[in-house]
Amino acid sequence: MDDSQLLRGVLEGCILAIIARGETYGYEILAELEKGGFENLLEGTLYPVLTRLEKKHLISCRKAKSPYGPIRKYYSITEEGTQYFEEFQISYERISNSARKVLSGEYAEEKGDRS
Repeated sequence: MDDSQLLRGVLEGCILAIIARGETYGYEILAELEKGGFENLLEGTLYPVLTRLEKKHLISCRKAKSPYGPIRKYYSITEEGTQYFEEFQISYERISNSARKVLSGEYAEEKGDRS
């Protein structure tokens, strides 16, 4: 199965979660996503999401010299981004719970009419 459609919406929320913990940069975000189980995620997937989040004013970006070489883009969450992220968490939880119930048949067990 192609996970890309499922991944698209969830990835924005996960990236916001990482940035909400403190200012960070692309490679660090990729490393955190990998630690969380998002294996084989490429820069070509991450940077368009960061650009989209910045255009929506959910994150801000500043450029600064890296202690290890070239200039880096550092990302931080905006006030608008914090509010969006809180709403995302509520929606994600609601949708995840509903999907879990349907996929497992749990909703039918609650009704007492499991088919």
